[in-house]
Amino acid sequence: MKPRNHEEHIRHSFDSYCKSVLKRTARECYGAIKKRGEREVAFSQLSARELANLAVTDDYFTGGYIYTVLGESVGVADADLAEALNALPADRRDIVLMSYFFDMTDKEIADRLNMVRRTVAHYRKSSLEELKKIMESED
Repeated sequence: MKPRNHEEHIRHSFDSYCKSVLKRTARECYGAIKKRGEREVAFSQLSARELANLAVTDDYFTGGYIYTVLGESVGVADADLAEALNALPADRRDIVLMSYFFDMTDKEIADRLNMVRRTVAHYRKSSLEELKKIMESED
C-alpha cells in the first residue's frame, strides 16, 4: 500500500467505527425511551385516588401552644409537653425553650438574661428533671 492509500484506509476505518458507535448509541437511546414510555403514565390517565397519593401538602402549625421568648414565637404542638412546660415558672420555661428551640448555649442565654452561666445551667438541668417527672406522671 502506498502511504496515501494507507492514510485513506485509516480515515475510512475511523469513519466506519464512528458511524457504528453512533448507530449503537442511537439504538440504546431509542430503547431507553421506549422502555420509559411503557412504564410512564400520563397524569390525565390517573384516577383521583392515585392523584391524591401523589399530592403533598404542607402542615403548618395550627394547634398547640405558642410561647413568646425574646420577642419571638415558639410553637409546641405536643399537648403533653405544653402542659408540662406550663407547670414550670416562666423564667425556667424560657431557659428550656431558648436552649432547645433556639439552640442557644448556657453562656448565650446567661448574656441575654443577665444571669450567671452556672445559674442558667442549674435552672436548665433542674427544669428538665422536673419536666421528666411531670411527663412520666402523665403516662
